[in-house]
Amino acid sequence: MKKKIVFLPLDERPCNYEFPFKLFNNQEFEIKRPNKNLMGDKKIPANLNAIEDWIKKEVTDSYGLVISIDTLLYGGIVPSRLHNFSNDEILQKMQLLRELKELNPELKLFAFHLIMRCPTYSSDDEEPDYYEHYGKEIFELGRLDHRIQLGLESDLEHANKELTRLKNTIPKDALCDYTSRRVVNLEANKLSVDLLKEGIIDFLIVPQDDSSPHGFTAVDQEKIRRYIAEQQLQLKAFMYPGADEVSMTLMMRLVNEYHNNKPLIYVRYSSTKAPTIIPSYEDRILNESVKYQVLAAGGLIVDSMKDADLALMVNAPSYNMLGSNQFDERHDGYTVERNLVEFVETIDYMIHSLQKPVAIGDVAYGNGSDLELMQLLDQKNILMKVASYAGWNTSSNTLGTCIPQGMLYLLYEDTKTHYDFLAHRYIEDTGYCAHVRKDVCDNDLEELGFNYFYVKDQKGPVSEIVRKKLEDFIAKTLPSVANNIQITDCYMPWRRMFEVGIEVEYNSN
Repeated sequence: MKKKIVFLPLDERPCNYEFPFKLFNNQEFEIKRPNKNLMGDKKIPANLNAIEDWIKKEVTDSYGLVISIDTLLYGGIVPSRLHNFSNDEILQKMQLLRELKELNPELKLFAFHLIMRCPTYSSDDEEPDYYEHYGKEIFELGRLDHRIQLGLESDLEHANKELTRLKNTIPKDALCDYTSRRVVNLEANKLSVDLLKEGIIDFLIVPQDDSSPHGFTAVDQEKIRRYIAEQQLQLKAFMYPGADEVSMTLMMRLVNEYHNNKPLIYVRYSSTKAPTIIPSYEDRILNESVKYQVLAAGGLIVDSMKDADLALMVNAPSYNMLGSNQFDERHDGYTVERNLVEFVETIDYMIHSLQKPVAIGDVAYGNGSDLELMQLLDQKNILMKVASYAGWNTSSNTLGTCIPQGMLYLLYEDTKTHYDFLAHRYIEDTGYCAHVRKDVCDNDLEELGFNYFYVKDQKGPVSEIVRKKLEDFIAKTLPSVANNIQITDCYMPWRRMFEVGIEVEYNSN
């Protein structure tokens, strides 16, 4: 009989709702998730009462529970930035976790609970309405105040004047709304740590979404880090950049624990300085995040390729990470100071000569694959021979996708699920994120009367154009696999251009 894992996603987007299900719902584990109609829709929160009833019903005979605390409390990642719940209301909602452990004392409860982000730019796409007009100023206020407190501003008089100007620029009710919500959310984070201390939660990840070294998020992060240390819970509560990938990481940790596995991972980079770069949207050097991603999924890093179960090949520049839409602007950190040819030859040697499973974390660019890497892998005809690949969104989103899939490959190897998900990554991360998204934005949206943040329908003229251009891109750019990959569905989940929803099948014949 299959072991059941109950899963409450961070939101209804494919990366949160579909990816973990597709990877882990297999011959050994049955993943139970809420019906899609119980989940939210971007700023509309999930049906919290119905989800609570659903969880209580499902966990009674479950091996494990992977749960987003943000969905449990607020109804999703975006509602966590918009809600008006009080501390008392949050405390009451958190009692459900105790009740779940009473219903099933043997339940392994793995949770993740985000620290509320603070974007650097002005946009209300995923934030309160006033963030459209004052988002950049709110971020700058938090960043500058933090730097002043740390003594990092050399011209203190000028910094204080700028701080006063920012406070006078942002409407008081907007700033009060923003900061008061941060206080409530931070107290909720502490409640998760308390439940970990109590043994209700068995393992906790506190990820940071779009974090920066200084500002509101960094201050909250330090407060939670100290709180975790005071409770002596550092071995059970991990903090690192990320968000949309964490469900996959926790599921992999759950599966590894079930099998009593501790996969040993050898890490190698495409450039000498790559381990020390600070990726876009993150707050620390790349290598420290890699360590946490491997550890959180249940593995350990080793120094010898010979001793490793899996090789993690990390593609990154030597400095100044660009966005995937800046591929044509790449600098010598991508060319002179990175040896991509040696990187690919090593992957080929590991696969064919050493018979070593290889996971590829493609974090050379933010928000999409490295097209040059894809071309070289295609020329080598090894796209479908790797244990995993990812190259989407942030560095941590990518690492938290390719590492779990790579570890799953160690257990199940060449399954249809493996090939379908691998093909999915190439179409979405390479085809859409690195090429088609920009192509459609530049050449199609305006004529249709749409823009980046609004395409009207999940399935409409934009999704049809995207699907056609994805098919054309794969045929032209990745010919070694083009005839084996079929896109069976294409839609725009939040009716904008940032993400795409696709269904993909890979046929080896």
